[in-house]
Formats: sequence, C-alpha cells, structure tokens
Amino acid sequence: MAALSDHERPISSRKLHMRIALFVTCIGDTLFPSTGRAVVAILERLGHEVVFPAGQTCCGQMHLNSGYRDEAARLARRFSEIFASYDLIVSPSSSCVGMVRELHPQLVPDAREPHGRVYELTELLVQRLGVEELGASFPQRVTYHPTCHSLRVARIGDAPYRLLRAVDGLELVELPDGEECCGFGGTFAIKNADSSIAILEDKCRAIAATGAEVCTAVDPSCLLQIGGGLSRQAGGARPLHIAEILASGGPA
Repeated sequence: MAALSDHERPISSRKLHMRIALFVTCIGDTLFPSTGRAVVAILERLGHEVVFPAGQTCCGQMHLNSGYRDEAARLARRFSEIFASYDLIVSPSSSCVGMVRELHPQLVPDAREPHGRVYELTELLVQRLGVEELGASFPQRVTYHPTCHSLRVARIGDAPYRLLRAVDGLELVELPDGEECCGFGGTFAIKNADSSIAILEDKCRAIAATGAEVCTAVDPSCLLQIGGGLSRQAGGARPLHIAEILASGGPA
C-alpha cells in the first residue's frame, strides 16, 4: 500500500492548540461573513488558534477562468507570500481550495509552497484533525448539495456527510441528482445566463422534492446561486453554509 502524503495523513486528536490560518475568500468576506465567523467558532471550540492574515486577497480563480492568466499568477504569488508561514490553512470554499491546490502550482511553480497545506473546512475536520462529532445541534430537515469543485477538484470525499450525520436532531435527506451542477460556474452564470438559469431551475426542483427546510453546501458561491433560485419560490428551503450548521447549538 502506498504511503499517505502529508495532505492525507491525519493529525493526532491529542495534538491541540494548533495555529490555523483562515482564508475566508472574496465571496465569503463580502457576502457571507457569518460563515467565516462559524469556521472560527468551530476551530476555537476544538482548542485551536485561528488567525486571519489581513493582507489576503482573491485566489485568482475568476481571473484565470476569464483568460487573465498573468493577473491570476500575480494573485497566486501573493497568496504564497501571505500564507507561506502557516502549517495549516482552512477555507469555507472548496472552489477556492481547488484553485489554490491544483492551479497555483502551475501558475507560479517557483513560489514558496503553501498550497499543499490548504484545506476545505470539512476535510480539515475529518481527514486531518480526525473529528466528526462537534457537539452541534440543528433540529431541521436538511439536504446537501455536493458542489462540482468539492467533487472533482478539491475531492473532499464524504467528509460533509459524516459531519452532518453527527449533528444532533438533524434529519439528512438525499438530494435527487445531487451531483448535477447548480449552474453558477462563476462568470458562466453571467456569460451564459439562459443556460445557468435552466440548470438552476432543475436544482431548485430537486431541492423542493426533498421537503428540506435547509439546503447546505461547502461553497458560498453555489449557495449564492441556489439561494437566488429558492428566493423566487414560495416557502421551501433556505440556503445555509455547512459551517453555520456545524457551529450551531454547541458550547458557547
């Protein structure tokens, strides 16, 4: 059997008081500040110190996807400089984590190497810190949307499901055709609005079919898209990042 890489190797649950840097992302910082606060609350509850490098900016994903490779490379280099000194970096966005881990090394191969230490929140908790039970309580019916980047780029596995199943009172219901895209795709939703809306309508119908009160995911950008569609329906589910569920109802 092949040896585990540093990225895959769990950290002993007895190793406490780790210093973890929060990469909050653009959308998280501007539109979902409560998600960032929830990430901090979860990790501090586990006994870790969370620091916020104030100089952080965009990961460059939007720039690269729009063809601005040089601009994306400058942002990737800036990320490397700002986060180089941290042993672990956490983000509430698998999309941005995928960009940093998979594409930053191609954009700036000579930069200092923090990309292998960047984790999406749920994979950090389950795969690196060895934690599934957080003492959370959320007595609602919830469905989980596995986002495209979490499945195919960051590849976080079943970590979100394992954490949600451990939440007291939470009823987790399967989302029909869950692995289908929500239609966001960053600038795709703007440049191909008709296609994006059609995909979103399918996603919202699937969510409605579950009877869930909440639709959760690991990507704020997808929840932004899904929330827009759900807001046009009478009643039904509301979007909520998984971090806010995992931070709910636990010790103060």
